[in-house]
Amino acid sequence: MPLFDTHNTWAFVFGLMGNVISFAVFLSPVPTFYRVWKKKTTEGFQSLPYVVALFSATLWLYYATQKKDVFLLVTINSFGCFIETIYISIFLAFAPKKARMLTVKLLLLMNFGGFCLILLLCQLLAKGTTRAKIIGGICVGFSVCVFAAPLSIIRTVIKTRSVEYMPFSLSLTLTISAVVWLLYGLALKDIYVAFPNVLGFALGALQMILYVVYKYCKTPPQLGEREVEAAKLPEVSLDMLKLGTVPSPEPIAVVRQPNKCSCGNDRRAPDTEDGQKGKQSSSATSS
Repeated sequence: MPLFDTHNTWAFVFGLMGNVISFAVFLSPVPTFYRVWKKKTTEGFQSLPYVVALFSATLWLYYATQKKDVFLLVTINSFGCFIETIYISIFLAFAPKKARMLTVKLLLLMNFGGFCLILLLCQLLAKGTTRAKIIGGICVGFSVCVFAAPLSIIRTVIKTRSVEYMPFSLSLTLTISAVVWLLYGLALKDIYVAFPNVLGFALGALQMILYVVYKYCKTPPQLGEREVEAAKLPEVSLDMLKLGTVPSPEPIAVVRQPNKCSCGNDRRAPDTEDGQKGKQSSSATSS
């Protein structure tokens, strides 16, 4: 099997474009992890998005091994596995003990246990095209779940009427990525590659429409801090499709007004009044 199928020109062009775009977006969290490495702290970020991204790239890589003429699908997901492993390693090196243990459990449960179970069942119970269909179905189901992540951002933009935490450039990049991989799947006549990116394109287009609609709107002053924190769009890491990295929100400081207690004054007031009455009665007696 040749590494590049140049007979399908459009598949080669779209696959190459998809590799370039996804390669750039895979590297988007690099500034974050450089800051983590420099400060020696994870600053409250969660590891779940990176663990999920690694699992997704691994699934798509396994799917690519069951197909022909999809070398460009192999390249981007191989790089995805490599870069996500580096991110997780840096996280484990500087995360607090509790977060580190949680990350190890997620890796063992999802990336080791879950993937090994899928691998064994598919290898033992399915063969040929049937195996590729099963793996493709698993990849599509997992990708659809991952695509649900931007819905929280869309909901917050509508609620706050502000696009402050949804950069247009990021939404545009994700939409272009989805379109390119959609065209790649259509060129290959591979529904498992094309279908998830239909959803990705729809959500990306919706984000850009919301950006145009709410671009000049300002966040209402009565909006609570917790809603604003929830609206922050995290830095994004993509596999062949689209994945979000969600840092844990910063703790919100609650400022309370000091209680003005008049207990002491209340106690002293009767004493003072009694003392004044006592003086008046004594002076009246003496007179």
